[in-house]
Amino acid sequence: MTGSHGLHGHGDHAGGRADNAQRIFWALILTGGFMFAEVVGGVISGSLALLADAAHMLVDTVALLFAWIAFKLSRRPADQSRTYGYHRFPVLAAFTNGISLLFIVGWIFTEAAARLVNPTDVLAGPMLVVAVLGLVVNVTAYTLLHGADRTNLNVRGALLHILGDMLGSAAAACAALTIMATGWMRIDPLLSILVGLFVLRSAWFLLRDAAHVLLEGVPEQLEVQEIGPDLVANIAAVEDVHHVHAWSLSQDRSLLTLHAKIVKDAHPDSAIADIQARLARRFDIRHVTVQIELENCTDDAVAT
Repeated sequence: MTGSHGLHGHGDHAGGRADNAQRIFWALILTGGFMFAEVVGGVISGSLALLADAAHMLVDTVALLFAWIAFKLSRRPADQSRTYGYHRFPVLAAFTNGISLLFIVGWIFTEAAARLVNPTDVLAGPMLVVAVLGLVVNVTAYTLLHGADRTNLNVRGALLHILGDMLGSAAAACAALTIMATGWMRIDPLLSILVGLFVLRSAWFLLRDAAHVLLEGVPEQLEVQEIGPDLVANIAAVEDVHHVHAWSLSQDRSLLTLHAKIVKDAHPDSAIADIQARLARRFDIRHVTVQIELENCTDDAVAT
């Protein structure tokens, strides 16, 4: 006998997703709009820092577009083909964003190594102007996204892209000032490498967290081994709990299945309701499938 609790959307989640989508949309407009200015400035000045930041902004524009689409899709209702709906799509978008960051860092490192061996002349004046303007745009976009839900992997991915752009613009400005003061051209690729290292570290953590959700790992805040003893200790009808499986549909939606053996005089429906209430209250898990057992576990019998 089984019981389940439907995956209901909560008003704060829906409102939060709408706010996240709106913030990402405006960050997309800012980032995509200024990207072209950086391309022109990088070509005119010959600055790798500007071109690297422009390439990063191109990836960011696409990444922010995917993130915005992901939030829109995640609000679509479930259907016969996708009974859980599209809640996993933002996590997939975040994973894709992390992969794109790895590629752009690889390009920056390759180009920087070549320029360290053979320094390229850079026009510091145009480079400084474009870098400062880019920094203003990136700070504005980052401020927009910083007010969104930063526990959401999709928002985190977008924030990391914008933060990488911000650091890229700051590095380009520092490089321009150094070149104007000393004429040392190697500062341009050196600062590009430093920015690339930061972005690489951030991309790793983003990929790790997104992959954990995609591989249906246990939610980070949940200790699965505590669930069985807690239910047995707090629900009189429950005699034993086993075959506990927990995973995440998205960052704010944990799912759980379990088998519960109940005492002979207990009512199954009441036991299921008590289990669901306890899991929601103690572990904040609101989508649960419970298999009630009165005798031996049928799964164990099949396994033997």
